[in-house]
Amino acid sequence: MLAMINRVLDWIRSLFWKEEMELTLVGLQNSGKTTFVNVIESGQFTEDMIPTVGFNMRKITKGNVTIKLWDIGGQPRFRSMWERYCRGVNAIIFMVDAADKDKLEASRNELSQLLDKPQLDSIPVLVLANKKDLPGALDERQLIEQMNLSAIQNREICCYSISCKEKDNIGSFCIQICAQLESYTTSTRTVYIKTFESFISALLL
Repeated sequence: MLAMINRVLDWIRSLFWKEEMELTLVGLQNSGKTTFVNVIESGQFTEDMIPTVGFNMRKITKGNVTIKLWDIGGQPRFRSMWERYCRGVNAIIFMVDAADKDKLEASRNELSQLLDKPQLDSIPVLVLANKKDLPGALDERQLIEQMNLSAIQNREICCYSISCKEKDNIGSFCIQICAQLESYTTSTRTVYIKTFESFISALLL
């Protein structure tokens, strides 16, 4: 009887409790940003994606948790937009093609310039090293060194290796985001961690 009452109470709470988080996804073109969003949203991987022109916004809902995700184009003409869409978000995700060593310097410079913006101070950053399934892809340690991430001192930052194609470590990415949100104040942190825990549980079902 008590279990049934608890289930009813949980259902009633679910009608009124809904959380939304906002993330911005940036990085050079062809790093796999839109593919990542598609995998998170539907679990589907598409080999040939059309490059994002400008930006796309997706709302991904799992249970009572909605993630508002801004996917910003990575071509040079769109990079000036990055700062605008990173302001005020809960976390910034910077995507890197770990198998394209020719673009690493550009990625490093763009990330450095972005994080120098005063309006983005203290926003947590997660660097995702995508395409770990490809031969010669840098691992996390190598990417941290190449991107000079250890020199970033004014915010929480983490590097994580994933493969959108193989759907490898996508669930763990969510757990890392949750850990990054621990940099918030206690009251805000409690809400956001509970939100992401609910999102993770639904995502991994």
